Amino acid sequence: MRKLNNFMKSLRREEGQTLSEYALILVLIAVVAIVAVTLLGNQISAVINSIANAL
Repeated sequence: MRKLNNFMKSLRREEGQTLSEYALILVLIAVVAIVAVTLLGNQISAVINSIANAL
C-alpha cells in the first residue's frame, strides 16, 4: 500500500512539471515570434507595399 501511495504522489508531481514545461515552451515561442516580427516588420511592410503598388 505504501508503494502505491508513493507512486501516486510521483505521478501528481510529474503532471505539474509537464504543465510548467509546456508553459515555458509557449512563452519561448511567443518571445521568438515577437522578436521576429519586430526585426522583420519593416521589411515585410516594404514587400507588402511594393505588391500593393504593383497592383
